[in-house]
Amino acid sequence: MKQVAIIGSGSWGVALAIHLAKLGNKVRIWSYDKEEADLINNNKKCKFLPNIDLPENIDCYLDFETVIKDADIVLHVTPSKFTRNIVKQYKQYITKQPIIICSKGFERESLSTLDEVILDEIPNVKIGSFSGPTHAEEISIGVPSAMVVASKYNTVLKQVQDLFISDSIRVYTTGDIKGAELGGALKNIVAFCAGVAAGIGLGDNSFAALITRGLTEITRLGVALGGDKNTFYGLTGLGDLIVTCLSEHSRNRKAGKLIGQGKTLDEVKKEVGMTIESIDNIEVAYELSKIYDVEMPIVNTMYDILYNDLLPEDAVKKLMNRKRKSE
Repeated sequence: MKQVAIIGSGSWGVALAIHLAKLGNKVRIWSYDKEEADLINNNKKCKFLPNIDLPENIDCYLDFETVIKDADIVLHVTPSKFTRNIVKQYKQYITKQPIIICSKGFERESLSTLDEVILDEIPNVKIGSFSGPTHAEEISIGVPSAMVVASKYNTVLKQVQDLFISDSIRVYTTGDIKGAELGGALKNIVAFCAGVAAGIGLGDNSFAALITRGLTEITRLGVALGGDKNTFYGLTGLGDLIVTCLSEHSRNRKAGKLIGQGKTLDEVKKEVGMTIESIDNIEVAYELSKIYDVEMPIVNTMYDILYNDLLPEDAVKKLMNRKRKSE
């Protein structure tokens, strides 16, 4: 049995807590919201996963010290835009525990991946990234899934693999944390595009083309930023891309679909009700593509839809009428 600290009480943090608690581990979750903490502690419920009863060996607290004290491992599961501020608050309690990033995204201001943000705040920490084609709704009920832990430390790879692996989660390992982080962040953009395509009524041919060409763009930028090309064709790239583009569980796809149906960005944020990582990620990828001189027509078109009033239907025509080229 291990003592696990989970920073973040959203659907993904709680889903991971459920899985680990069912395996016999003691899990403490940090939440910024007293109402969420009370619901977890008193009712063994999570408002984001309302049909699930939480195991008894999950507790939720509002202070970092209680959650992290004596923990064997820390799972960081907060929206990317809050990562630095939250790490600043709990870094004083980190001793020898590795921090495993379970969120996907960039820091908008610095254009940094989340491993870079955490290492900037805690330079000597052992860090890993846990990612793959998974939704909280399915992990919480034990649907068979496969994930990847990425780290440059073999001890961290083994620790996370041993902690999570079970009849319902198969865990692979890789040393390419940069590729895993980038794949998880960039696929949200293509999922948003897939939602737009659904919103304007495009078909299977369109989705297949979007996923394939979207993967090409993700890989192109990811390699330019230091990721291994092969990583983008694995679970944290192609696998995550497929599940996020096609699943109704995906909030990024849902957000894009609402845009395709004519909703404003403010209306979309209100209706989705949770963090939409793809919105910030589109801005970051757009800027990075310019800095590294990487061709990303899908990203550029999505940027124009969100910020330059390009209509989704016109965006399709713009992409389809690009200059002819070889694959």
